[in-house]
Amino acid sequence: MNYPFLITTDSGCDLQLDYCRSRQIIPYHMKYTMNGTEFTDAMTEQSIKEFYDKMRDGAVATTTQINPSDFVEFWRPLLDQRKPILHISLSAAISGTYSNALTAVDILREEFPESRIVVINSTTASAGYGSMCVNAADMRDAGRSIDEIAAWLNNIKRSFNAYYTTPDLTYLHRGGRVSKTSAVLGGLLGINPILDLDGEGHLKVCDKVRGVNATYDRMVRTIKERVFDPASQTVFISHADCPERAAIMADRLKKEVGFRDVFVSNIGVIIGSHTGPGLVATFFIGKARE
Repeated sequence: MNYPFLITTDSGCDLQLDYCRSRQIIPYHMKYTMNGTEFTDAMTEQSIKEFYDKMRDGAVATTTQINPSDFVEFWRPLLDQRKPILHISLSAAISGTYSNALTAVDILREEFPESRIVVINSTTASAGYGSMCVNAADMRDAGRSIDEIAAWLNNIKRSFNAYYTTPDLTYLHRGGRVSKTSAVLGGLLGINPILDLDGEGHLKVCDKVRGVNATYDRMVRTIKERVFDPASQTVFISHADCPERAAIMADRLKKEVGFRDVFVSNIGVIIGSHTGPGLVATFFIGKARE
């Protein structure tokens, strides 16, 4: 379909490439390094399963933010289509990618003075801003303008809630999210952290629960308390190579909270480099984050 504007994002949104193609959402493929070798997250060099298996075996993965020149090269051929661009970015509180996108917009304005690129700071991560892309595509398909969609996203973005949990605190400790003591004791005592995002998009530990089942109970209860009209929305669930755990969460949220639909995806290598395998994340619209 020939739409009046383009939707772009980056592949940290954790939407599968085939899905992005089907919805005409255009992701920038970010890069990561594993044990000294650089890869793109298009997963042509190694599969997502191979990536997480290597992490389990002790491989260390690191990522780099998208710099302004990357954005310029990404957007330049798209601007040749002479259409506005709506770009939905990873939280500015987590990465400098959003700021670099704004710098690239200024650079491109000199080359394309009539161009228009609207950049949204999602204040969330993973399928949190993936779900924003899906909502934006739905609104575009329904005939809404780029200005209407951008205004809606900016008004509601802090109502996109996110809850994460993992049985392995090693990777969160590496990233400075939990202390070494918490990581060691958590592993020994079977304590699972529950993490969420504040209003600006900083990741933080909001609860600690002993045992996987009790952790899921707490997450489901919290989601029930915060969600708006679940019967009219889709809950997004992402997992880091633990489909069985994601399936349990999906079933419980559908039955106990009453979401209209469930969208399950893999946590890709960009977010997975920081979380490690085993993490399950949920994203939905509810009370505004503070």
